[in-house]
Amino acid sequence: MDERDDNIVVLVDENGENVEFELLDTIEMNGKEYVVLLPIEEGNDDGEADEVIILRVEAGDDDEDTFITIDDEDELNEVFEEFQDRMEEMDDFEGDEE
Repeated sequence: MDERDDNIVVLVDENGENVEFELLDTIEMNGKEYVVLLPIEEGNDDGEADEVIILRVEAGDDDEDTFITIDDEDELNEVFEEFQDRMEEMDDFEGDEE
């Protein structure tokens, strides 16, 4: 089994269509949990990320997590900055191994 399959999240868009995303990171900040998702586009497998989607995770009534759009720009920027810091640290770590 491909390790990437474990990191696939399927969401339903505004048209009722299933859209696949790769789960890049889960971040806990200020008592809240967030996910950073990368849209998986058919035919675009060049590894270049155009944009990521950041959503807040909230527990639903039926023990299923619900992903909520973040309307607060400051909150969104804070989570994105944390994600960028983590990616830089990972790049630094991988560069040390070579």
